[in-house]
Amino acid sequence: MKRAWSQIIAIWVAVAATTIVVTAAAPADSALAWYGAILAGSIATVSMIHLVKASATGIVTELIYVAGGCYVILSIASGYLFLFRF
Repeated sequence: MKRAWSQIIAIWVAVAATTIVVTAAAPADSALAWYGAILAGSIATVSMIHLVKASATGIVTELIYVAGGCYVILSIASGYLFLFRF
């Protein structure tokens, strides 16, 4: 599970970095649409990692952790958009 945590945290960092770039660069209306794409990409990344490894061991747990962390990151960014940019 240690290796899984390193992958999960790496995906969270990538999501946070992408969210910061989108929030800073995109108009507020289209940033929300980008957030959906970021979330979908993070979940697809976990699936791709398990496809390349050819192993389904722990995929559900990793999907839950990645999705949960991404929801938190994106909800904070959405709150920022609603409070300061709309």
